[in-house]
Parts: sequence; structure tokens; C-alpha cells
Amino acid sequence: MEKILELAKRRGIFWPSYEIYGGVAGLYDIGPIGSRIMNKIIQLWKKIFIQENSDFVVEIETPMITPQKVFEASGHLEKFTDPIVECNKCHRVYRADHLVEQILKINAEGMSTQELTNIIKDKNIKCPTCGGDLGDVRNFNLLFSTNIGPYSGTTGFLRPETAQGMFTAFKRVYETSRQKLPLGIAQIGRVARNEISPRQGLLRMREFSIMEIEFFIDPEDTNVPIDKYADMKLNILPADLKIKGEKPISIKIDEAIAEKIVLNPWMAYWMATANKFVKELGIQEDKIYFEDKLPNERAHYSSQTFDQIIILGEDKVEISGHAYRGDYDLSRHSKYSGQDLSVFKKYDKPKIVKKKIIILNKDKLNSEGKEFNKELMKKISGLSPEEVEKILHEKILGKEISEFVTIGEREEKEQGKKFFPHVVEPSFGVERCLYISIYNAYREKKDRVILSLPKAIAPYEVAVFPLLEKEELINKAKEIYDLLKDKFDTIYDDSGSIGKRYARADEIGIPYAITVDQQTIEDNSVTIRDRDTWNQIRVNEKELISSLDKLFRGEKVQQ
Repeated sequence: MEKILELAKRRGIFWPSYEIYGGVAGLYDIGPIGSRIMNKIIQLWKKIFIQENSDFVVEIETPMITPQKVFEASGHLEKFTDPIVECNKCHRVYRADHLVEQILKINAEGMSTQELTNIIKDKNIKCPTCGGDLGDVRNFNLLFSTNIGPYSGTTGFLRPETAQGMFTAFKRVYETSRQKLPLGIAQIGRVARNEISPRQGLLRMREFSIMEIEFFIDPEDTNVPIDKYADMKLNILPADLKIKGEKPISIKIDEAIAEKIVLNPWMAYWMATANKFVKELGIQEDKIYFEDKLPNERAHYSSQTFDQIIILGEDKVEISGHAYRGDYDLSRHSKYSGQDLSVFKKYDKPKIVKKKIIILNKDKLNSEGKEFNKELMKKISGLSPEEVEKILHEKILGKEISEFVTIGEREEKEQGKKFFPHVVEPSFGVERCLYISIYNAYREKKDRVILSLPKAIAPYEVAVFPLLEKEELINKAKEIYDLLKDKFDTIYDDSGSIGKRYARADEIGIPYAITVDQQTIEDNSVTIRDRDTWNQIRVNEKELISSLDKLFRGEKVQQ
């Protein structure tokens, strides 16, 4: 990591924000080269997740600033928390589960505040800074708060994810998308989380970018295009094997669905899509697996969650999360907003269904006083027949409800039904993708650094160099640059020795360097140097574009 951080600063990839004031933990600037790589990663994600699924995925943009009511509905005000513990002596604050994991080398994810407090006291864990006693563990909400406008009582928050804007916009997008399911709403945007102890550079930040899709489905729909990935196997660590401490298994997608390892076929579809995307970032398949989160490790809205894990040396890093959210989000926002966010599903043929109904014994009720009738109606008002059926044996003013209320059935013809769509969510952190791609691409060769990025996410595709700082070579090199720049993402460099220019190009991951030398002046030929092998071939200027096209396609070029 230290070598990567040094390279990132030196070559303009990323560095701590506000360095001249000492920096702020969890905030990073993405430099000129880093921005180019990150934009290529975003373009690749859009291609694989949106463009290749344009039949059912659209893209929108929603605000960062979010009214408080939205996070009341989503559960974030109550449950978007991490456990913290404070030193009673120096008053430093630590994230409690991370502190326990670091000192005891155990998995503390999902432990309650009481469990963490007990462990800290039983194991006599002290403050790492001053050795003082630690207090009780408590929850800390990670939302950044703000005021919307100058008035009091208009509290807002910076979004910690892009999801809620997509949920609140669902009905509008659904209506403008021909009222069809499945419907994927994609968004790429900035988010903020008030992390307790940001660490590991770009891996845990307080402000970052997210690429995610909220994919709305009919849970009864089985028409999922898993054939697209029929030949793909996923490395999955199911919950039962995880508990036993076993390793991930390699399994075909249809088998993972059939064996209920993945609860929903659409979940498996987007996990396969994520697998494809991560491999195109240059990560080898044997370094990728999906880990099934245990119930105590999942977010409050999730029925099943898989973290997509990348093995980086001795470390394991989450690159994406995949959650099956059920109908939690739309049902909650419908309840809190008072707006109907359900959809209507029309049947191919009307169905005759039996429905339970509430039947009141009016003769018996008429013989009772007003006070009893009032209490009874207060008790059952707003309840469904199924809910009333459960309380029939309860008493009101000493009399059993079943004396006055019964549950019957009647047949009805239904043309369709209303329901809240379920949601499958694949979510990526952009900066994490950037860091993992750089880490994975880092190489050292003969005391030189090479960033062997996949060509699709390299900051530039081609660099053009004059061998020497001679006017005729510089003019010819600029002519070659003008020839290439409309076809390829090209950079021109004539600063310093040719060796230093090759080193700069290698360190930021440029796949090919074109060098103009004296022979170029004589016969219009140039050299193409390969970043990874340092091999060079010589081609005529007229064949340069076609030769580069072949190289980018993985084909050999004859000299």
C-alpha cells in the first residue's frame, strides 16, 4: 500500500485532500491521471450494466441533499449506525468492532453494542493510544446533517447512498417507461458517510462516488435471461460453508439458483454481470468470490446480501455489494409519504378468488350500549380480515369479540392485483474500483514500476515521443500525434530523456508508446513500444493506425 500511495501522489492519481492544512482523514483528491482512469471505469460500468441491458435499465440523477422524512422512512435515522467506544482518559473514539477485530483477530461484524462492551471488558482491551480504560460501546449515526434553507426545522442530510432518490422517483420513472417490469434505475453520484475511523486510503472514505442500480421486479416473474451467462461459473461462499470456515465453491448460475444458494434469479444475473465487470478491470477470476452475509451482518432492509470480495495479496477487500431488498423500500416510502407506490399487474385471464370478509352481528351490536360499540370499532378499524381473525378471542369490556364479529368468505373475479415491486441492488464504490485496479496492476521490473492496467481503463491509450529534442523530430512527432489523437486517446511528451518518458508512461499505465527517431525522417517508419514487455516493433507511418487497432484487439503485428 505504501508503494501505491507514493506512486499515486507522484503521478497525479490521488492524494489526501487539503494537504497544505494537514489533510482530513477520509477525504481524497483524485488527480488528473486518476480522474482519467476513474472516468474510464465509469464508462466501462455504464457499458456493462446499462448499455448492455438497455431493454430494462435507464439512468437518472437525483440530489445529494435529502429531506429528513426520507431517511425516517428508509430506516437510516434509526439504523445507519456503527458502534463506537471512547477512552475515559484521553477521550479518543474508536470504531468498536474494528478495534476488537484488530486486537483479538476475530470477526466482530454485526455484534451488538452489548456484546462488544462485554468483550472489551472481559478481554481487558485498553485504549491503543494512552492505555486508558474504555467506556461502554454505543451506536453512532453516520449521516451528515445539514439545514435546507435558512429556517429551523428543515433538517436534511447528505445521502449515504444514491438509492433513496431512485426509490422516491420510482413511480415517475415507471410511468415514463411504459409501466413495465422489470425496471432498473441506475445512478452514479457522490455520497457522504461520517465514518468513525477512515482507513486504507480510498477503501474507506467520508465522501466518494457510487455506481448502483435499483432493479424493480415482479417476484413471481421467472423470465430472467440467465442464458446470457450460461457458461459462467461464480465463486460463492454460502452462509452454511462460511459458518464452518470452509472455502468458496465454484458453481454455475442456474445451479446456484436451483439450490437456493441465491434466493432470486435476478440477484444471480446481476452478480454474474458484476463478475464480468470486475474481470474487465483486470482481476483474475480466482481472486474473486461472493460472500453470503449472515443475518446479523446484513443491513436492516436486506433479505439476502452478497459482498463481492477481491483477494489483494494477504487482504480481502469488498468491491461491490448485492442486496435482495424485497418490497421494504417502496412499502416504507408509500406508508411515510402517503403516496401509492404499488403497481398493478393485469392477469392474462380473470381469476376467481376467495376473499375473507368481516361480518358484523348487527342485531347483537344493537343490543349493546354505545360505549361497547365505540370500543369495538376502535379495536377493528383499519384491520384486514386476517388481522381481525387473530384477535377474535380477545375481550372488550369483558365480552369476547367473536360474539359480535365473524370472518366469512366470498368469491370475487379479479382482473389483476396491486403489489409493491421487489428490489435487487448491485452497488459499486468508484474509488474502490480505482484503488483495486491500481493495486492489481502494480508491477516492478528491473527497479522500475509498471502499471499494467487493462487497455479499456488506461488513462491514455497511446503516447507519442520524439527520441531527441531536435526540431525535425519534434515536428514529425507532433504530426504523428495529430494523426492519432482523433482515433486514440493520445498524449504527447517531449520533456526529459526518452528513458524518463518511457518510465512516466509505464507508471501511469499507457499501453503503447510511439517513438519518432532519425530513421522516421528517412523512411517514415516509427517504433511501437509495449508497456508490459518493453518489446518494440517498427511499422510504416501509413500502417500505424491499423497496427495499433490490431494490438488493441490482441492480434500480432508483422514488422
